[in-house]
Amino acid sequence: MTWDEARAQFPVFESYAYLNAGTNGPIARATAEAMAEQERLDLERGRGGPAYFERALELRDEVRAKLAAAVGAPTELTSLATSTTNGCNIVLAGLGLGPDDEVVTTDGEHFGLLGALAASPAQVRVAAVRELPPEESLHVLAREATAKTKLFALSHVCWMTGNRFPVEELREATGVPVLVDGAQSAGAIEVDATAVDFYAFSCQKWLCGPDATGGLVVGDPEQLRVTAPSYLSQQAYEPTGEYTPREGAARYDSNWTAVPSLAGLSAALDAAPEWRFERAAEAASRCRELLAERFDVVTAPGQGTLVTVRVEGDTAELVRRLYGEGVVVRDIPGLGWIRVSCGWWTTEEDLARLLSAL
Repeated sequence: MTWDEARAQFPVFESYAYLNAGTNGPIARATAEAMAEQERLDLERGRGGPAYFERALELRDEVRAKLAAAVGAPTELTSLATSTTNGCNIVLAGLGLGPDDEVVTTDGEHFGLLGALAASPAQVRVAAVRELPPEESLHVLAREATAKTKLFALSHVCWMTGNRFPVEELREATGVPVLVDGAQSAGAIEVDATAVDFYAFSCQKWLCGPDATGGLVVGDPEQLRVTAPSYLSQQAYEPTGEYTPREGAARYDSNWTAVPSLAGLSAALDAAPEWRFERAAEAASRCRELLAERFDVVTAPGQGTLVTVRVEGDTAELVRRLYGEGVVVRDIPGLGWIRVSCGWWTTEEDLARLLSAL
């Protein structure tokens, strides 16, 4: 598939400089068509016959395998989640941490992770690394660990600054288990989810899938309890409620994902070109270069696919104005920052429209 052919799959690019996949990615025609076709079948044939359930279960297996491949993980260690937040909550609840345990996180995390930490009885230590040069963050993070530290919980790519946190190096340097919020890395940069203990991610962002879809990779399912079992968690159960968990990470599947969403996600994963990571990195580098000519860039060179800059004035109003001019970005509330998401689809014209509108 050529770059022109790949980009032509997304009608939104005909109207907008779409620079906000870090919130929601663009939707391809094939994704929307797959969802619509499944909705049509559900409408005409119902959702209760053998063919419906066979199709649903086949799609779950199909999507699980594709998601695993997208983040470099074995299929059997990959669970179908509804979001990064859902995955983080599964892990924090399942670890059974107590009030004498500690978890180390950073000052650059999204509430999708922070909320799960708040619900845990463990004590939370916060490493101030958000605006440090990326090469300095490993030392600061490791320094926060104590004998009580049971987990590091942090982003792979910071949703605020766009800088990478050293998740793999942290696991290797400390030996402490690591939970990664992969919302801004899965589908954006090449990922090896097996290098950490837990990797939670969303599919509606850089994987360009439907809403309320996500994944969770669990390195050792035997070491993480299922604290909110669904029907999909078991392979056999007793009248008492005692049950035999499914093999692998499928035991953490927390919901019956809508079949149209599964069909759309499968199509979305098929639409991603093989060269996407290299092209996205080039686009982010070019974006940073252009913005640095006029603005104070928060993001260090050579990070992920987010580029954040400081601007003057009301950033929320600026985002609204830019949208009115056909440029889709977002602000980071309370910091005076604008965040630009660069995908493999980002063009020089997109960046020129951004600079002109700013």
